[in-house]
Amino acid sequence: MQKSPPGRLLIVCIRRIGDVLLVTPLIRTFKYHWPKAKIDLLVFKGTESILYSNPDIENIISIDERPDFFQHYQIIKKIFRVYDMSVSTSSGDRATLYAYVAANYRVGMLSTDKSRWWKRLLLSKAVEFDSIFTHTVLMNLRLAEILQISPSSEIVIAWQEKDSQKVTQLIDTNKKLAILHLCPKFSYKEWIKEGWLSVANWLLGIGYTVVLTGDKNESEKKMAVELLDKLPQGVIDLVGNLSLNQLGFLLSKAKIYIGPDTVVTHMAAALGTPTMALFGPSNPVQWGPWPKTWGLNNPFVRVGSQHRNNVYLMQGSGVCVPCFQEGCDRHIKSRSRCLEDLTAQQVINKAKLLINYSENLAT
Repeated sequence: MQKSPPGRLLIVCIRRIGDVLLVTPLIRTFKYHWPKAKIDLLVFKGTESILYSNPDIENIISIDERPDFFQHYQIIKKIFRVYDMSVSTSSGDRATLYAYVAANYRVGMLSTDKSRWWKRLLLSKAVEFDSIFTHTVLMNLRLAEILQISPSSEIVIAWQEKDSQKVTQLIDTNKKLAILHLCPKFSYKEWIKEGWLSVANWLLGIGYTVVLTGDKNESEKKMAVELLDKLPQGVIDLVGNLSLNQLGFLLSKAKIYIGPDTVVTHMAAALGTPTMALFGPSNPVQWGPWPKTWGLNNPFVRVGSQHRNNVYLMQGSGVCVPCFQEGCDRHIKSRSRCLEDLTAQQVINKAKLLINYSENLAT
């Protein structure tokens, strides 16, 4: 057991950007328990932006997802025994090895794969990784519990004054805003264009200012343009125009958010925005958007549409749902019938319930 509070702590989270966001409750837990500790993060390049302005973090170290030998060497040289403690938030080989290199005292996760027995020798303490029955937030927090530290489930999303100023220059945040985040990173999590058109028209009809958000890649910009061509004037297109910090501020001002299984949906939920999450193949137990002020138990069960605090998780139908696979054709560019068959009217009906619930809560 670590006998004294660590002065420097490295958390290794070399996974996707959503995973990085969902490790912030663990970071906050450590910061609450060890307020003087300097906490660094080791993440993949392209995921670090979700951590910008996070007050709990000292430094962010990034590495390519597929680094060459020289970059591996540079990272190992940079972190070698620099830290009093290191924490790996995945059971992967690289994450465990980086944690081993970084500190004399290491905490991490282990898979049930018996061929990876050697990783147990590299860790001072370990928890068994569960990707089926445990939410990612709670799985990360087990790394604090094994150190006998009381966990905090607060997801941290931060921005600076310059971020809020940029947003208010682009849009009047005092309006009744409805944010539609059109595209996930992968096609198998994507909803249908006709659905977005119907939902946008319905929101406009009941007095909302509709805002389209998304990444700056060409496919998302193209989808926004195609929707705008068929929608009345007044819809605001911010696709590709906001950083994640700026988007965080905008989400905090919205009256409703609708989006697929993506990091932005997690952000909206964590900020307390009424959030409609459209889910297909993904496991809601592990990946459901964490509602604001939720406790220390799984928010969602595996099957069915569910309402938890400020989040309504709308699940596509089918006996195979959720399949835990990358769409019906089992690859990231596949489509998912459970989402393709999800109608706009189904989404609108549940969005009405979410809006009514939020309005009643506010009065």
